[in-house]
Amino acid sequence: MLNFPKPDVEQFFQTLTINDFVISPDEEQLVISTNINGHFNLWGMDLPNKYPYPLTFSNQKCHALHYDQKGDFIVAGFDFDGDEDIQLYALQPQGGALLPLREEKGVKHYFGSLSEDGKRLYYTSSKGNPTYLNLYRYNLETEEVTTLIEGTDAAIDIMAVSEDEKKIVYSKHYTNSHTLAFVRMNGEDVSLTPPSEEEFMIMEAVFFTDDILYFTTNFGSDFSYLAKFNLHTKEFSKVLELEQEDLTTVKADKENNRLYIVSSSGVEDRLYVYDLSKETYEQKDIPVHLINKLAISSKGNLYLLGDGSKRPTNVYCQKLNESQWEKLTNNQVPGVSEELLIEPEVIRYKSYDGLEIEGLFYRAHEDNSNGHVIHFPHGGPQSADRKRFWSLYQFLLHRGYSIFAPNFRGSTGYGLKFMKMVERDWGYGPRLDNVKGIEWLIENDYVDPDKVFLMGGSYGGYMALLLHGRHAELYQAVVDIFGPCNLFSFIDSVPDHWKPAIAKFVGDPVEDKEKLTEDSPITYLQEMNKPMLVIQGANDPRVVKAESDQIVDALKENGTEVEYMLLEDEGHGFSKKENEMKVYRRILEFFDQKINATVKS
Repeated sequence: MLNFPKPDVEQFFQTLTINDFVISPDEEQLVISTNINGHFNLWGMDLPNKYPYPLTFSNQKCHALHYDQKGDFIVAGFDFDGDEDIQLYALQPQGGALLPLREEKGVKHYFGSLSEDGKRLYYTSSKGNPTYLNLYRYNLETEEVTTLIEGTDAAIDIMAVSEDEKKIVYSKHYTNSHTLAFVRMNGEDVSLTPPSEEEFMIMEAVFFTDDILYFTTNFGSDFSYLAKFNLHTKEFSKVLELEQEDLTTVKADKENNRLYIVSSSGVEDRLYVYDLSKETYEQKDIPVHLINKLAISSKGNLYLLGDGSKRPTNVYCQKLNESQWEKLTNNQVPGVSEELLIEPEVIRYKSYDGLEIEGLFYRAHEDNSNGHVIHFPHGGPQSADRKRFWSLYQFLLHRGYSIFAPNFRGSTGYGLKFMKMVERDWGYGPRLDNVKGIEWLIENDYVDPDKVFLMGGSYGGYMALLLHGRHAELYQAVVDIFGPCNLFSFIDSVPDHWKPAIAKFVGDPVEDKEKLTEDSPITYLQEMNKPMLVIQGANDPRVVKAESDQIVDALKENGTEVEYMLLEDEGHGFSKKENEMKVYRRILEFFDQKINATVKS
């Protein structure tokens, strides 16, 4: 009898991911953006065969993916080493060299739509208007560029283009919680929603006909719902609203006269199909906890990219009028069965002001637990920790660490009011929600008070720094992954198209000087007395390298134990498997060293 060794942490490092996909019009080719070779590239799969073959070799992450409706070419967007300056290219279905469509150094190009005949590309770009962006049409045959809409008071983006190309729906992004949408037709801009003094969002829109538009919005409501706009009568109407659920994504199945709608409900997604003829809906079973992308073929077949706590991202297909899902890709943790992976417990607790906070607690297996909990506030901050697969979580659990991931005020999926609670209050309410979460875990015997570590990235990195500065007694060691340390310098350095929203999102440096000082982690430098590991991507355009440089230099000058890990070829995240593995190994070593040091002392 052969006795194979138990799964090693290295196996979790080797878990692959898919960040986007597209299906050819004839449904004979699936194209995925994945890191099979350690870098993100496009790979093709000829269905029903499932053996992938490479299409691109640029080793860059894809930020847009669209198949021409004739099946002649693919449009793809790439940046360079995480700089987020997205360029648009055309690619033959069999792969090969990338043909530049919109490429200019230092300029961002965001894909919007491709005409039905594949001759005209609609996109937004920072060229000539880096703050508010402009909407353009590019003729692929004549190479003529036409400016269609110029952004003025808010950054704009394309939401939908009608089949006859006479109507364009575009959004104005004031803040993450305030997005309006308009239809440009006959030289006139028509709002999709009635006049209102209240702030709200429009998430996604789709033309069902050239005159009928469906979209998701929380206009006049705390949670978003499905709405309809008649472009002929200019009439707005509510179609479907579900209690305590945010309807976000909407896709049209025109042939079968129905819509597919993704709902965000707390830490999981749900999928509904809405019959337009009967005006009824039903929930569909899905093989994942979270839907990252949804697509419908002209035949009515359904494709989704999704994952779950114990399931890495994969592409699934459900044929029309069938109930079973076929798994088209097969990402998994090498050599580790799903039974060995850990599903989180959903916990709820009251914060300092009585507000209910929901969170996830991943408990390491009892026979493997080292008794320590890693407190992991999420990024965003208008995001959420949900039942996704993250190899970082699972390998830490495998090494005995439990994980606490709270959805503090400001998190999405709990209504607009809850989401807006973080605006101009980055460091008070959300901070105390995190503190109360740790206190709740201690009171309910989830963790010993002297066995808590702290780690976060982006806003979560900011929160890790702030909690370290203001509540150092709660933690034994801290990891900050590209987190802002000084709100004044952070506000000054954000990308141009963020700047119109930054005062509402974070605060005004003049009007809110006292508050921003109070909420800046660097204000509490003297109180940061626990060992730290700081990780930063050199090309990060969101939280620039100077933020991490600033806190590391200050900590060193203050005599605090700090290690700095700088990745020269990354931005706001890890696009290269080698770098991701290097970071994860160092995080694990850092926490293990702190446990060993405590045991020895």
